[in-house]
Amino acid sequence: MNMIKDKTILVLDAGGTNLVFKAVSNGIIQSQTITLPAKSGSLDALLKKIVSGFNKINEATSNNASAISFCFPGPADYENGIIGNLENLPLFRGGVALKQMLENEFRIPVFINNDGDLFTLGEAIGGLLPKVNKKLKDSGVQKQYRNLLGVTLGTGFGGGIVSNGRLFIGDNSAGAEINRMVNPLDWNTSIEETLTIRGIKKLFAEEAQITLEASPDPFDIFNIGLGEKHGNRQAAIAAWEKFGTVLADAIANANTLIDGITVIGGGLSGAYPLFLPKTIEMLNRKFTRADGGQFPRMEVSAYSLEDEKEVERFLHFEQKMITVPFSNDTIPYYEEKKTGAGISRLGTSEAVALGAYALAVDKLGS
Repeated sequence: MNMIKDKTILVLDAGGTNLVFKAVSNGIIQSQTITLPAKSGSLDALLKKIVSGFNKINEATSNNASAISFCFPGPADYENGIIGNLENLPLFRGGVALKQMLENEFRIPVFINNDGDLFTLGEAIGGLLPKVNKKLKDSGVQKQYRNLLGVTLGTGFGGGIVSNGRLFIGDNSAGAEINRMVNPLDWNTSIEETLTIRGIKKLFAEEAQITLEASPDPFDIFNIGLGEKHGNRQAAIAAWEKFGTVLADAIANANTLIDGITVIGGGLSGAYPLFLPKTIEMLNRKFTRADGGQFPRMEVSAYSLEDEKEVERFLHFEQKMITVPFSNDTIPYYEEKKTGAGISRLGTSEAVALGAYALAVDKLGS
């Protein structure tokens, strides 16, 4: 992407719980943050909050913004900045011309995109992807990864794809909407019913044989699973492992098409010690043929980028020299095919902010 350095961009991470406003100047996320609750009594009230938040963060940066760039959690007409029918922000129905409204208000360009997309773009520019490639280079491995699948686990389940530094948007602004994958636990529901806050609460309730209303918050379920909080530890561990199994299904299906590294973000990503090992195990599981033979679930072997021993194995590529047919020439060949999955290196909100900045400066410079 064409990264212009001398720009200040106002950004917003719009989730189902909070609206987090920040400014990014010269590629650096500024310390000022404005956080407003997303819950509002009406669409007008929510729109006024958005204008107010941008006004406050603009004032904090001396009203020097070149553009506004931010995300919304779900599909929309992002090219034209029209938002509508969002599951986690139900006040948006039937089409709201948010881009034009903000351009009328602030008289600067406005760019809107999906939160999963911007998260993935931020991690591709300054997060997990460049860090993985640096480790490979430092290990003397010539191979570099250029494709990144991002998934976010929180109020909703989102995704994004970056290939060779460019976002994959799709013809209807609906690329990488992996929340619409089928749920392997219940084919009548989407995978989002499991890979979210409500999903892990439901899994724990089922394992502990309690009501959903009595199920604790995800952070407590995580601490129960670690043995750091009183509760049904066996149920907590089983719930997070089932969560990891479902996540593996989403990653495997997506990576079959993308063939890249996977970065995981969102509020639930911090529970990775209890779900990521199972995710990696299931990514490496076997399919069974009709004749009883087995073959790998994916074309590539998966490694956890959060486990030191796994990282060592991931970084070890056996290079062999092969002879060019009908000549004495030899060329290097890496026979192994590998992928890795790891947690956000920037933090979800920071990755979204950096992604929003990169998208805006690219648009301004094009």
